Amino acid sequence: MTYCVGFLLKEGLVMCADSRTNAGVDYISSYRKLHVFQPAPDRLFILLAAGNLATTQAILNWIRRDLNAAADGRPAGPDLLTCSHLFEAAAYIGRLSVAVQNENESALKQVGASGEATFILGGQIAGHDHGLYRIYAQGNAIMATPETPFLQIGESKYGKPPLDVVGHYEMSLEDATRLCLISQVITRRSNLTVGPPFEVALYPRNSLAISQHLRLERGSKLLGEMARIWADSQREALSSLPRLPWEPQPLS
Repeated sequence: MTYCVGFLLKEGLVMCADSRTNAGVDYISSYRKLHVFQPAPDRLFILLAAGNLATTQAILNWIRRDLNAAADGRPAGPDLLTCSHLFEAAAYIGRLSVAVQNENESALKQVGASGEATFILGGQIAGHDHGLYRIYAQGNAIMATPETPFLQIGESKYGKPPLDVVGHYEMSLEDATRLCLISQVITRRSNLTVGPPFEVALYPRNSLAISQHLRLERGSKLLGEMARIWADSQREALSSLPRLPWEPQPLS
């Protein structure tokens, strides 16, 4: 399993992913799940991937193959270089995903496995606003909005509460980064299939460039300090909640 979160902000995008992959209780490994594509100076895409590792790797290979074909003057069809809008890029990746899944569906069903994969695509094409999409295994996609600014894939339930309570569209890129990393830390504490290295990329709107790309390994002092401060703040909040009716009331 994995956990990825993308945050749409007025100032830009924050994209965050863990790197743990499980193929059974006795086999745990790490694979990158955050991928950056810039096929031309006027466009930049950040792709987060969750689900069947073979499916996600095949889709990444198809994306690169199509970009190489376009660069050589022999385009095979729609790709990240020829799309005019971000939603077209999301639809393109969705079609690739469905094609790869259909190709392997029969063999996977025979062993009771699923080839499903989901993605979060963030980025910008010059002349249009930056955006964020969640691409489902069925190939369709939904778009993040200022009212619903973050999207998650993978093991998302544990890390959702702090995003719901604290997160909003007007946050700074740095605050959203801290929040996404805390969301990862909380998920890791509750689910062993999610774990470091944690990777995060910041995209300021209209820059068409990644401003910060951070990879935090297991044992990172920054992660440890963030986890400690967050836990302390939760304990302090708990002790500050109103007394229950049967408890002695604090002296005013």
